[in-house]
Amino acid sequence: MSYNLHDQTFHKIDFTQKPLIKGEYENCLFTNCNFEEVNLTEFKFVDCEFRDCNWSMALLHGTVLREVKFKGCKMLGLQFEMCNDFGLSFSFENCQLNHSTFFQMNIKKTIFRNCQLREIDFSESNLTGVIFDNCDLAQAIFVHSILEKADFRTAYNYSMDPENNRLKKAKFSVLGISGLLDKYDIVIQE
Repeated sequence: MSYNLHDQTFHKIDFTQKPLIKGEYENCLFTNCNFEEVNLTEFKFVDCEFRDCNWSMALLHGTVLREVKFKGCKMLGLQFEMCNDFGLSFSFENCQLNHSTFFQMNIKKTIFRNCQLREIDFSESNLTGVIFDNCDLAQAIFVHSILEKADFRTAYNYSMDPENNRLKKAKFSVLGISGLLDKYDIVIQE
């Protein structure tokens, strides 16, 4: 028997102490909840929103994330590539995603707004049309990534090799251009 919950609100629940029942959660709101290191294997979250939650180091094997919004969440060290990729879609606003991985993922048109994306691995991912709005990409890894039409105009601290990534029609600001030239170890002055 499958557990299905719709239109529910979960507030200030520590799921490390009170386990979340495995099943499908649709149109649910989670606020100030703790999922740190929780095993979310094969859970389904559809049209859900997570506000000010801690998802750090949660296990995401086969986890379904469809039309999910993360706002103000701490999400350190997550392996998003372990998620179920069928219908995968999410957005992030004011989140800390440092040390997480999106290796070989197809996350076209995903929006990252005001996020910390330090030391994130985007290697071999399809990031076509992704928006990095005011995001810190210090030491983020872009290797053999598809970044066509991606928007880096307000992103900062990124470094990538244009020869090892597809950048056709990607958008950059004049101030951020140096992040495309790091491999040449040249000095750029204003």
